Amino acid sequence: MALQNIGASNSDDAFYRYKMPKMITKIEGRGNGIKTNVVNMVDIAKALARPPSYTTKYFGNELGAQSKFDEKTGTSLVNGAHDTAKLAGLLENFIKKYVQCYGCGNPETDIIITKTQMVNLKCAACGFVSEVDMRDKLTTFILKNPPVQKKTSKDKKSLRRAEKERLKEGEAADEELKKIKKEAGKKKGSSANSKDVTAKGASTKKKAHSSDDDHSPSRSQADENEPAIDDADDDDDIQWQTDTSLEAAKQRIQEQLSSVTADMVMLSTTEEKKKSGKKSPDRESKGHENGASGPNTHLADQMKDFLKKGASASQFKSFLGSLSGTAQVMDALFVALFDGIEKGFAKEVTKKKNYLAAATQEEGSQMVLLHSLESFCGKARPAAVKEVALVLKALYDNDLLEEEFILDWYQKGLGGANKNSQVWKNAKPVIEWLQNAESETEED
Repeated sequence: MALQNIGASNSDDAFYRYKMPKMITKIEGRGNGIKTNVVNMVDIAKALARPPSYTTKYFGNELGAQSKFDEKTGTSLVNGAHDTAKLAGLLENFIKKYVQCYGCGNPETDIIITKTQMVNLKCAACGFVSEVDMRDKLTTFILKNPPVQKKTSKDKKSLRRAEKERLKEGEAADEELKKIKKEAGKKKGSSANSKDVTAKGASTKKKAHSSDDDHSPSRSQADENEPAIDDADDDDDIQWQTDTSLEAAKQRIQEQLSSVTADMVMLSTTEEKKKSGKKSPDRESKGHENGASGPNTHLADQMKDFLKKGASASQFKSFLGSLSGTAQVMDALFVALFDGIEKGFAKEVTKKKNYLAAATQEEGSQMVLLHSLESFCGKARPAAVKEVALVLKALYDNDLLEEEFILDWYQKGLGGANKNSQVWKNAKPVIEWLQNAESETEED
């Protein structure tokens, strides 16, 4: 079955992971009884995580025709003869209104009906709650036919744990079988070699008897030399004593101290070499956490002046290469690019992703980028801090941040000195989304 990306805006992205099957339609009947059958409506609705009755009803509302979805047979019928392209266009409108997040455009959303009978979309990636236009006709149908609630995260976790335990038990059983097979093989080998061993033992005994007979004269020579051996054993009667005088004790202490101090000198020289060495990005990030390095205003002004000249991303990369201090440069870069920003922080990050990419080329720079984002949000305006999840997702989608670094940064932040920061609360939705995506890939 041919697949396509969900959402017209993502049609050119070859690596987009959210896909759905292409629509297949069939004209049935004649005259007044002519109908259009969407053959694979169930598969399309499953990919969109929406009931197929919603999409069928939406087609009928938009076309002004009667529509019906049969739950038993899974057939979706719309009265009249309609082209596949026309229905595909209507499906795109349905995706924009009832599937994609209004904040980040991610199609991984859930329909939520509030206590005031309002239809909202909750994004699993950024946590944004989109308010659906209640003037649309389909909203009344959704209120009358609410979607079936998905399993909670606790249920999913319990299922995953049970699956892991089952796998562990299977692996343990496989190992026991391997051990039994090895032991059986060893027993067979030992029984087969037992005859050879007995034969070899008999031959060695014969050789031993013959060798004793051959070396009998040497034994008589040893008997003659017995007095010499007794003289050597007389050395055992000598009593060894240690000098317990005060001067001897001082000398022994001095020798021990000299060896210890020599080791201490070697340790101090190696530590000085390590300190004098260049700091790694990871060490700079640790200093970042302790508040050792802050945004350099002079550095930020230099960057602003350079960007005002209309410098390209490659020129900006060479400019950053001439600066020293990875953490300070990243802090200054956030100030230069996003100083004074309120709403639309995530959109600005997407616009200026090339400049951020120029600063994240070195190993360990992803963690520095995350710490700079954290420190910037600590001084930014509340409207900008609310978009932390959107910013993280934008950086993740544009390959500036990898999943493992985001999760590691979040876990360390919750246990760090700034664990009460609003950043962690606002970033939680995208963290849960990444964790769920990771567990789903493991299950697959």
